[in-house]
Amino acid sequence: MNISSLEPFFNPSSVAVIGASNSPFNLGGTICNTLKTCEKLRENIYAVNTKGEDVHGCPGYTSIKDIPAPVELAIIIVAAKAVPAIVHEIAEKGTRNIIIESAGFSEMGEEGKTMQAEINKTIRDHNIRVMGPNCLGVLNSHKRFCCFYGAQEHTFDRVYQNPGSISYVIQSGGLGVLILESFATDIVNVNKLVSIGNKTDVDEADMIDYFSQDETEVIGMFLENVTEGRRMMEAARKCTKPILIYKSGRTSEGARAAMSHTAGMANNDRIFNAACRQSGIIRLKTIDELHSMPKMFTSMPLLKGKNIAVITNSGAFGGIIADLFAEAGLSMVRLKPETQEKLSKTGKLFNTGNPVDIGPAILPETFLKIYEILLQADEVDGLLPIPSVWQEFIINTIVELQKMCNHYQKPAATYTPNAVWKTLDIRSKYLVPIFQSPEEAVRALQISYFQHLSLQKKLSINSGAACSAN
Repeated sequence: MNISSLEPFFNPSSVAVIGASNSPFNLGGTICNTLKTCEKLRENIYAVNTKGEDVHGCPGYTSIKDIPAPVELAIIIVAAKAVPAIVHEIAEKGTRNIIIESAGFSEMGEEGKTMQAEINKTIRDHNIRVMGPNCLGVLNSHKRFCCFYGAQEHTFDRVYQNPGSISYVIQSGGLGVLILESFATDIVNVNKLVSIGNKTDVDEADMIDYFSQDETEVIGMFLENVTEGRRMMEAARKCTKPILIYKSGRTSEGARAAMSHTAGMANNDRIFNAACRQSGIIRLKTIDELHSMPKMFTSMPLLKGKNIAVITNSGAFGGIIADLFAEAGLSMVRLKPETQEKLSKTGKLFNTGNPVDIGPAILPETFLKIYEILLQADEVDGLLPIPSVWQEFIINTIVELQKMCNHYQKPAATYTPNAVWKTLDIRSKYLVPIFQSPEEAVRALQISYFQHLSLQKKLSINSGAACSAN
């Protein structure tokens, strides 16, 4: 796929919003207003409506063909029955990228399917790329570009002020809002977010190809169905970036609900699960993991083995973590005698085995020395520290631990056993990669190890293919 055909969706030089007006609560009008935050576009945003009136300072026309300048991206948000004719006008204008945010197509029965088929014929005949229909739109935080309908002024200020490296492909706009709001108390943020809706043209495989080649570090996806499973898995196999997918419709009831929302047909979930494993896709267990897991990949090296050392100042967590490790396929590493001897020399520890029980009273330099000994130990592949934050120096040691992990190329998934509000406050204030529960921390290590194994497999296959070609 030529990914340059998708670039105008995220960084257009000019935009026409078809259906924007000054009527109260008009959704197209809100798009015009939001687009004005993109400096590149301010003089090149056009409104198309039956009156040809200006909208929020954007020049108005009755047809896209009347706009006296090229239009790189057209956004349609009108009644479904009017869309096929509008798409034809857009084709005549010469515009080659369209986002159809209108609903009422294949998800609404035979009449909607007929309209969508008519749209499909026009876009094929004119080599047009289409996002949607029945979608929320696109966000590109680095360009301050967003065409989500219904957004208010300053809605995305926080995202624009701190653009990130996580890109998302979602079928439901509501999930996009959840992700954006959840990052307010995390250390990562969104790069790009695209709502693909009914996927009449652009689908998840296209977006994996696109995000594989831009500045994205982690790809997150929420899907209700997969249109071309083989093509999606092939795109995933070629991608070396982590791909995290949460898919609904796992049960017959979930599949029926998906069908009514975005025309999503039921896929065999067992087959999908196996395909994800084979192509290196990380199948998420909860919606929260879409926003809670990416920081493990952006802040830490990958976990290259199963053997984890646990550091805690409460012995109760030893049994809890051991159970979680067993369920996740990880191991409580048996520390070598020489490692335990080094630990015993750092101070009065309650236990130098695993978990390393440091007790309630310990100096900051002792914390760091313990971390260093464990990271240096050959038998240890990663750490799961569980420090209760009762003094500020504990936070400082977590900050230093992140630097040490990157130096020794071994990850740590830190869980602070404090109230969630306190954990969130610490994470957002000090920008440290900490998790809200022991389950989250263990899951982060589990998927990090999966990504390492998948990446090794992909690199091996690619290397073999290159040798065969020579």
